[in-house]
Amino acid sequence: MPTPMSPSQSAEDYLERIHELIEEKGYARVVDIASSLKVKQASVTSMVQKLGEAGYLNYEKYRGLVLTNKGREVARKIQNRHATLSRFFSIFGLDAATQRRDIEGIEHHLSPATVEILADLAQFFEDQPNTLKVFRKSRKNSRQ
Repeated sequence: MPTPMSPSQSAEDYLERIHELIEEKGYARVVDIASSLKVKQASVTSMVQKLGEAGYLNYEKYRGLVLTNKGREVARKIQNRHATLSRFFSIFGLDAATQRRDIEGIEHHLSPATVEILADLAQFFEDQPNTLKVFRKSRKNSRQ
Protein backbone atom coordinates (compact mmCIF):
# COMPACT_ATOMS: atom_id res chain seq x y z
CA MET A 1 0.00 0.00 0.00
CA PRO A 2 1.49 3.32 -0.98
CA THR A 3 2.36 5.80 1.71
CA PRO A 4 1.77 9.52 1.26
CA MET A 5 5.43 9.76 0.20
CA SER A 6 5.30 6.96 -2.36
CA PRO A 7 3.30 6.83 -5.59
CA SER A 8 0.75 4.11 -6.33
CA GLN A 9 1.58 1.17 -8.61
CA SER A 10 -0.22 2.87 -11.46
CA ALA A 11 1.59 6.16 -10.83
CA GLU A 12 4.91 4.29 -10.83
CA ASP A 13 4.05 2.78 -14.23
CA TYR A 14 3.30 6.23 -15.61
CA LEU A 15 6.48 7.75 -14.18
CA GLU A 16 8.55 4.87 -15.55
CA ARG A 17 7.03 5.24 -19.02
CA ILE A 18 7.32 9.04 -19.03
CA HIS A 19 10.99 8.75 -18.09
CA GLU A 20 11.59 6.16 -20.82
CA LEU A 21 9.90 8.37 -23.43
CA ILE A 22 11.95 11.39 -22.40
CA GLU A 23 15.12 9.30 -22.63
CA GLU A 24 14.12 7.90 -26.04
CA LYS A 25 12.60 10.95 -27.71
CA GLY A 26 13.56 13.91 -25.56
CA TYR A 27 9.91 14.54 -24.65
CA ALA A 28 6.77 12.78 -23.46
CA ARG A 29 3.34 13.65 -24.77
CA VAL A 30 -0.02 12.42 -23.52
CA VAL A 31 -0.71 10.70 -26.84
CA ASP A 32 2.61 8.80 -26.67
CA ILE A 33 2.01 7.71 -23.09
CA ALA A 34 -1.53 6.56 -23.90
CA SER A 35 -0.32 4.60 -26.91
CA SER A 36 2.54 2.89 -25.09
CA LEU A 37 0.52 2.03 -21.97
CA LYS A 38 -2.56 1.10 -24.06
CA VAL A 39 -4.88 3.43 -22.14
CA LYS A 40 -7.11 6.31 -23.18
CA GLN A 41 -5.69 9.82 -23.44
CA ALA A 42 -8.25 11.03 -20.89
CA SER A 43 -6.84 8.53 -18.37
CA VAL A 44 -3.33 9.78 -19.03
CA THR A 45 -4.40 13.39 -18.65
CA SER A 46 -6.04 12.61 -15.31
CA MET A 47 -2.96 10.76 -14.02
CA VAL A 48 -0.59 13.45 -15.30
CA GLN A 49 -2.59 16.06 -13.41
CA LYS A 50 -2.39 13.97 -10.23
CA LEU A 51 1.35 13.44 -10.68
CA GLY A 52 1.76 17.16 -11.21
CA GLU A 53 -0.19 17.96 -8.05
CA ALA A 54 1.99 15.48 -6.13
CA GLY A 55 5.13 17.20 -7.41
CA TYR A 56 6.42 14.43 -9.69
CA LEU A 57 6.18 16.37 -12.94
CA ASN A 58 5.27 19.64 -14.52
CA TYR A 59 2.50 19.51 -17.05
CA GLU A 60 1.51 22.22 -19.47
CA LYS A 61 -1.32 21.62 -21.88
CA TYR A 62 -0.11 21.32 -25.50
CA ARG A 63 3.47 21.09 -24.33
CA GLY A 64 5.59 18.23 -23.17
CA LEU A 65 5.93 16.84 -19.69
CA VAL A 66 8.97 17.43 -17.54
CA LEU A 67 9.81 15.24 -14.57
CA THR A 68 10.81 17.09 -11.44
CA ASN A 69 13.79 15.88 -9.43
CA LYS A 70 11.32 13.97 -7.24
CA GLY A 71 9.75 12.36 -10.33
CA ARG A 72 13.13 11.47 -11.88
CA GLU A 73 14.24 9.89 -8.60
CA VAL A 74 11.15 7.64 -8.47
CA ALA A 75 11.47 6.78 -12.18
CA ARG A 76 15.13 5.83 -11.78
CA LYS A 77 14.35 3.61 -8.78
CA ILE A 78 11.66 1.87 -10.81
CA GLN A 79 14.04 1.42 -13.76
CA ASN A 80 16.75 0.04 -11.47
CA ARG A 81 14.30 -2.38 -9.87
CA HIS A 82 13.11 -3.47 -13.31
CA ALA A 83 16.70 -3.94 -14.53
CA THR A 84 17.60 -5.98 -11.43
CA LEU A 85 14.66 -8.31 -11.95
CA SER A 86 15.43 -8.65 -15.66
CA ARG A 87 19.07 -9.45 -14.88
CA PHE A 88 18.01 -12.01 -12.28
CA PHE A 89 15.58 -13.80 -14.60
CA SER A 90 18.02 -13.68 -17.52
CA ILE A 91 20.59 -15.63 -15.51
CA PHE A 92 18.17 -18.51 -15.34
CA GLY A 93 17.37 -18.36 -19.05
CA LEU A 94 13.81 -17.06 -18.97
CA ASP A 95 12.73 -15.66 -22.34
CA ALA A 96 12.08 -11.93 -22.73
CA ALA A 97 8.30 -12.24 -23.01
CA THR A 98 8.04 -14.31 -19.82
CA GLN A 99 10.35 -11.93 -18.02
CA ARG A 100 8.36 -8.86 -19.08
CA ARG A 101 5.06 -10.41 -17.99
CA ASP A 102 6.41 -11.66 -14.67
CA ILE A 103 8.28 -8.47 -13.86
CA GLU A 104 5.18 -6.38 -14.50
CA GLY A 105 3.31 -8.68 -12.15
CA ILE A 106 5.71 -8.54 -9.22
CA GLU A 107 7.86 -5.44 -9.49
CA HIS A 108 5.55 -3.19 -7.51
CA HIS A 109 5.20 -5.66 -4.67
CA LEU A 110 8.83 -6.29 -3.78
CA SER A 111 10.50 -4.41 -0.98
CA PRO A 112 13.83 -2.70 -1.60
CA ALA A 113 15.43 -5.31 0.68
CA THR A 114 14.13 -8.17 -1.49
CA VAL A 115 15.28 -6.48 -4.69
CA GLU A 116 18.71 -6.02 -3.10
CA ILE A 117 18.89 -9.73 -2.24
CA LEU A 118 17.94 -10.66 -5.82
CA ALA A 119 20.65 -8.33 -7.12
CA ASP A 120 23.17 -9.95 -4.76
CA LEU A 121 22.04 -13.42 -5.82
CA ALA A 122 22.37 -12.48 -9.50
CA GLN A 123 25.86 -11.17 -8.82
CA PHE A 124 26.73 -14.38 -6.94
CA PHE A 125 25.70 -16.57 -9.87
CA GLU A 126 27.46 -14.27 -12.36
CA ASP A 127 30.65 -14.56 -10.29
CA GLN A 128 30.22 -18.34 -9.88
CA PRO A 129 29.40 -19.67 -13.39
CA ASN A 130 30.18 -23.24 -12.36
CA THR A 131 27.68 -23.02 -9.51
CA LEU A 132 25.11 -21.69 -11.97
CA LYS A 133 25.79 -24.67 -14.27
CA VAL A 134 25.31 -27.06 -11.35
CA PHE A 135 22.04 -25.35 -10.46
CA ARG A 136 20.77 -25.47 -14.06
CA LYS A 137 21.75 -29.13 -14.41
CA SER A 138 20.07 -30.00 -11.10
CA ARG A 139 16.94 -28.18 -12.15
CA LYS A 140 16.90 -29.87 -15.55
CA ASN A 141 17.33 -33.30 -13.95
CA SER A 142 14.57 -32.68 -11.40
CA ARG A 143 12.12 -31.78 -14.19
CA GLN A 144 12.70 -35.00 -16.18
